[in-house]
Order: sequence, then structure tokens, then C-alpha cells
Amino acid sequence: MTSFSAILDTLRSASDRHLDDLVHWLKIPSISSDSQRCEDVRAAADWVAQKLASAGLAVELITTDRHPFVYAETKPVPGAPVVLVYGHYDVQPVEPLEQWVSGPFEPTIRDGNLYARGATDDKGQVLTHVQSVCEWIAAGHPMPLQIKFLIEGEEEVGSESLEARLEGLKDRLACDCVVISDNSQYADGQPAITYGLRGIATYELSLQGPSQDLHSGSFGGAVMNPAIALCHVLSSMVDEEGVIQLPGYYDRVRPLDETERREWARLPQTDQEFAQAVGVQKLFGEVGYSTDERRWARPTFDINGINSGHQGEGVKTIIPATASAKFSFRLVPDQSPEELTDSIERHLKNVMPVGVTWELKPDHGAPGMLASTESHFAQAAKEAIRESFGVEPVLIREGGSIPIVTRFQEVLDCDCLLLGWGLSDDNAHSPNEKFRVRDYHDGILASAVLWEKIGKLNS
Repeated sequence: MTSFSAILDTLRSASDRHLDDLVHWLKIPSISSDSQRCEDVRAAADWVAQKLASAGLAVELITTDRHPFVYAETKPVPGAPVVLVYGHYDVQPVEPLEQWVSGPFEPTIRDGNLYARGATDDKGQVLTHVQSVCEWIAAGHPMPLQIKFLIEGEEEVGSESLEARLEGLKDRLACDCVVISDNSQYADGQPAITYGLRGIATYELSLQGPSQDLHSGSFGGAVMNPAIALCHVLSSMVDEEGVIQLPGYYDRVRPLDETERREWARLPQTDQEFAQAVGVQKLFGEVGYSTDERRWARPTFDINGINSGHQGEGVKTIIPATASAKFSFRLVPDQSPEELTDSIERHLKNVMPVGVTWELKPDHGAPGMLASTESHFAQAAKEAIRESFGVEPVLIREGGSIPIVTRFQEVLDCDCLLLGWGLSDDNAHSPNEKFRVRDYHDGILASAVLWEKIGKLNS
């Protein structure tokens, strides 16, 4: 029988093959929001399904109205824990394309980083768990627990199919813990266990003014300019210190625990280092809170895109007929996306200038989540990271959202581990997305050690 140390040696010796696998998967442009890419999205699902099936796992492609779920499982182990690994094979759009140094679907290594769309979000990170399980089985060493995989193709567009099907799949997905790697380390060389995520609510607001664009000289001052109205409305939603001005917005926001604040204050990254990492001269945010507190545990409002009037070269002096904006809120635990929508609509009715009509379209929303930092699974993760990365992990929250995580907790009644192998400057959702090759390989090792640690919990 192969020893566990031999499995780790095999993982290390297979690093070139593991990297080749990731390169092949990243070449598939699986942009779930693009209806012209449906075949590519399916090809990405087929690729990882074949990878799992070739290792001997039982695999099924579960169809949906959009993109399929890849479900796979190892053999049950009586009396041992069951872990569900969740991830996604779909990726974000690539625009602005001209800002990419190399093609977004032409994986390229520069300075120890692998650049491609999906490198860190989430193909590279979920593949660390796929690789560890496949190599473990190939070594002929029995796994000490059962592992299930659920890898979906709609995470970047809100996980609507999974949300709709989760109740019906709960028996198949039943587990003691969900493991997700779709976030990041705290800082370079400082891995973390993430125990909290903010929620999200996204919207599009459309304003209609005159029936067509008008000459600004002939009509300026006589009709309301929808672009000006839009700017007025958006600016009314947040003040100059970042405090959201919607009625009742902070009613459900939990005060930060003082112990938690003290722990975060001891984290090594400074504001200066953070500002340098994101490329700004000075940070901004709600008064009375640190940078980490503002980006992890305080709610926010952000404008994601604005469209109105002439966008081409040169000047075109018009009053545009329409204006629109896409915006989002990051929510903290206990805040409700549904209650937020009602609050926004009430606010818009009060502040909307005369002379325009408007429509608010909610897109997708999800509440925030918190997980235990004291569970047996969290302790196993701490040991696995310490042994694989050579550093004690820190405990953090993150400001991003993984909409389905809270639903996993509710429907499956399970623990949750968020173990990010990437870095905060990996440019997820931006041009030149990357994943450091060393962290990819360390993540594979950490994944294998995690299975060994969790497998001992019931022994």
C-alpha cells in the first residue's frame, strides 16, 4: 500500500503535468455571460468531467437550462467525513481586451505567474483539489474520506440554476463540510482561512428623457438631461465619506466584535502597502474603520458602469435621450437583498428629478455569510496550510461574494471552509488575470494534506 508521504512525493514530481492541465483548461473561453460562447462553456465542463472520470471517479453532467453542473464523487468511506468541493469552470468577460499583455485565452507564464482569464477565478484554484484527488486515487492509496465535486458553469452570472436546483440535489450533495477555493491569501506569503464573505445585490437603472437625442444649443435649459439626472441620483445614494444614504440601510448591520478588530489590527499588511498593491495614491472609506474592516465587514455601494450620450471620438453637443448605470452593493451578514431593493425604490421616488422616467432592474443578490473558526474542519485546514505553505494561516473575512455559499450552509446544514490559494493582486475580473505557479502547486499539496487531516477526524 502506498504511504501518504509517497503521495506527496508523486504530487511534487507531477508538477509539470499539473501545469499543462491548467494551461489546456484555460485555453477554453468559457464566458458564461456571453450567449455566443455556449459551446465553449460546455467544452470547459467536458474537460474537467473527463479529467475526473479518467481518475476513476463516478461522474455525471447534470443538465440545466443554461450550463451543466459537473458532479463527481469518490467511493464512500463508512464512518468517515464527507467533503463537498465546490468551484466553477465559467469565467468573466475579458474586456477591455487592449489592456491584456498576452491573450486572455493564450496562457502565458511571466515572472513566475500564469496569465489567463480564469487562472485564479476559478479554474486554477478548483483544479488544485481535482489534481490532489486524482493523484491520490492513481497512487492506489485508499482515500480516508469521501469527496464529492460540484463544479458549475454559472457562478459568474449569479448561480441561478444551482440556486433553483439545490433543494432537489441536497441528498446527493449531503456532506459534513464544503471546501471552496475561490478567494485569496491575505498577502504574499501569508495564507489565510476565510470565515466570512460579504453578500451582494446588483442593479441596472435606466432613465428616459426626450424621445430622441436633442441639440444642446437649441434645447439645453428647456428639458431635463437624463445624464445629469442620473448623476444626481447616483450621488444621492452615498455621501463624500462613503456612508450609504438609503433609508434603513444600516439597521441590520452587526457591530464589529472588538476581539475580531484587535486580531485584524495585528495583520501585517499596512495601508501604504495595500494602496501600492492596488495602484492608488491614497485610500478612501468610511470614517472610524480600518482598511480591512471596511473591505471585509462593512457594507458598500459602487457604480460598476455608466452609459449615456456620445462615446466616440470628438465632441457631439447633444442632450442624450437616455442614460443608464449598473451598480452594486456589498452586504454584510443579516442584510437582505430583497429589503434593499424596496429601500432603493423608495429613495429613487424621492430624489428623481422631474422630466425623466425611470426603471430599476434588480439582477442577482445573495446575503453574506460567516463560518466557524473553531470547528474540527477549520483546525484541520490550519494544519494542512501550515505543513504545505510553511506558514501559520491567519483568519480573515473577504469582501467578495460567492452567492451560493450561504445556501449551502442553509440547505446542506454543513460546515464551510474557504481556502484561497491566490493573491489579492491576481486581477480577478480584470485584464491580466494571473495565478502564481508556485501557489498553484502549493495549493495542490495543501489540498492533499487537508484530505489526510480531515480523514483522521472520526478515527
